[in-house]
Amino acid sequence: MNFIAISIVEDISDIREGMRFLVNQTPGFKCISVYDNAEDAFKGLPADAPDIVIMDIALPQSTGIDCIKKLKAKSVAMQFMVFTVYEDSNQVFEALAAGANGYLLKNTAPDKIIAALHELYEGGSPMSLSIARKVVASFQKPVENNQLSNREMDVLTLLSKGYLYKEIAEKLFISTGTVKQHIHNIYEKLHVQNRTEALNKVFGRNA
Repeated sequence: MNFIAISIVEDISDIREGMRFLVNQTPGFKCISVYDNAEDAFKGLPADAPDIVIMDIALPQSTGIDCIKKLKAKSVAMQFMVFTVYEDSNQVFEALAAGANGYLLKNTAPDKIIAALHELYEGGSPMSLSIARKVVASFQKPVENNQLSNREMDVLTLLSKGYLYKEIAEKLFISTGTVKQHIHNIYEKLHVQNRTEALNKVFGRNA
C-alpha cells in the first residue's frame, strides 16, 4: 500500500465530509472508510485496517474514547487521532489513557491537520498547542500536601507571603526556633534545599 490509509469517525456530516475531502485531496493519503457512530466504527474498523483513525469524542451513543478503548483491548494495529472541540483536561487525559496517539482541536488549520497526520504516522504524538500545554502542566502539578502537617503548611503559607521567621512565630504563637525546626522538617519531607524550591514544589510557582 503506497498511501497512508485513514478512517474517519465523526457524526457531523459537514465535518466528516470536509475531513474526507481534505484527506483524499492530499497526496499520499486516502480515506478508506467513514463512520458516524462508535458502534459501527467498532465493528468495521478492524476489517478496514486503516493506518490512522481520526476519532471524534462526542458521538451519538458510545463516545469516541469508549471506542478507542475497546479497539485497543482487541489489539487492533491502528493509531488514533482524536479530533474534537473538547479542551477539558479530564477529556484529554481520558482519551490519552484510552490509547489515543494524538489530540487535535477542530479549529486546527487544514495544513496543520495534514502535518499532524504525517507526524503521527511517523511515530510522533501530535497535539494542538493548548492541549500539549495541559499535558506538560500535568507533570508540573504541586506535590501532594498531605505529607506536610497542618502546622508545617501554616508556616510554609506564611513564608510564601513574605513573612520573616520572627513574624511567623508571632502569628502562630510559637518561638522562632520552632519555626526554624518546622522549616527544616519541611525541607526534609519535600527533598528540597531552600525556601524557593519548597514553595515551588508545594504551590507550583517560584517564590
